Amino acid sequence: MATVKDIFNNLNDWAPVETKMDFDNVGHLVGFENAEVTRILTALDITDEVIDEAAEAGAQLIVSHHPMFFGLKNVVDSDIKGRKIIKLIQNNMSAICMHTNLDAAEGGVNTLLASACGITEPAKLYDEPNSIGCYGEIGEETDFFDYLKTVKHALGTSTLRYVYAGKPVKKVAVLGGSGGDDMMRAIELGCDTYVTADLKYHKFLDAKEYGLNLIDGDHFCTENLVVPAIKLRINEYFPEIQVIISQRHRQTVQFF
Repeated sequence: MATVKDIFNNLNDWAPVETKMDFDNVGHLVGFENAEVTRILTALDITDEVIDEAAEAGAQLIVSHHPMFFGLKNVVDSDIKGRKIIKLIQNNMSAICMHTNLDAAEGGVNTLLASACGITEPAKLYDEPNSIGCYGEIGEETDFFDYLKTVKHALGTSTLRYVYAGKPVKKVAVLGGSGGDDMMRAIELGCDTYVTADLKYHKFLDAKEYGLNLIDGDHFCTENLVVPAIKLRINEYFPEIQVIISQRHRQTVQFF
């Protein structure tokens, strides 16, 4: 029977922890490396709801994209993060979190986002082996508002924020999650459209002035594409393990 350590080693082959960004905290973050695993729950974030869902399902392991904590100095039940760690351990569960290393990996967040946005042959946004973000051309030049419909459906988002710079869509850059700081790179590469998330007001102003169509597809929705990929990866290498995708953790930001 596979252990937590076996699962982590396999995921590390896909998205090595040494490829993470310096600020990040990834890997087997909580729990019991030699515990046997028969059931896994996977989600973008490890929230209280996700922990309860995993416990109710009888899972021994949660695999998430976002880390549970950064720079933690203590684990006490008066702290939100501490309570979650304690709850995991009390339920004999472990947590593996693969973040910016999975952003950069082939078949990870950004290549999946590129595919969802119609890019046929994605290249790295930067000429560095572990950089995140992709760009490339979609199959045929498309009206921007038709493209919005395609992206909204592909990401499963309830809404899109955007600015239209008056251009049809052909050459697209993408970066899952918070990608506002990389907008100028999309412009340097000659992209007409950039899909990312967590954009501030001034980015929309700048994009229109630079002639860039800008789409904010929501942080959760631009990254949650990787959760089914985690399930497929584990199913391929550990077919004896049941992998459940969280049904309680959905698009976090809602609109009235």
